[in-house]
Amino acid sequence: MDYKVAAVFDNYISAHLVLGRLQMENISCWLKDENTVTVDPILTNAVGGIKLLVAEPQLERALNLIRQNREAYQLRNACPKCGSLNIEVVSTPRSIRNWLGTIANILLNVGAPLPIKKVNHCFDCNHEYDIA
Repeated sequence: MDYKVAAVFDNYISAHLVLGRLQMENISCWLKDENTVTVDPILTNAVGGIKLLVAEPQLERALNLIRQNREAYQLRNACPKCGSLNIEVVSTPRSIRNWLGTIANILLNVGAPLPIKKVNHCFDCNHEYDIA
């Protein structure tokens, strides 16, 4: 059976949430490059992220479920500033914690990066706000 990429993720938590949702609907799917990205997150861009592969005959149904879940998230988390649903979870470079963590890792050669702060970003008014 052929498998096609239905979605790409930058972390294993988001990938597993969607994987579990699709498996609950009896959709045949699996994650590619999960171990590489989880063990060394710096390689995320190099390998193209964690890919959610879905059996080709079930791809359209899987894409519809992924879209519905995304739309439901957007409805629950509309921008508090302008009310827009044009939002997405992003890693913010504006957090002082992210900058200090990066500098400390470079200076101390610790190896393991500190967690990056993720926020909701509104693409209409550029407002960033905490994830509920």
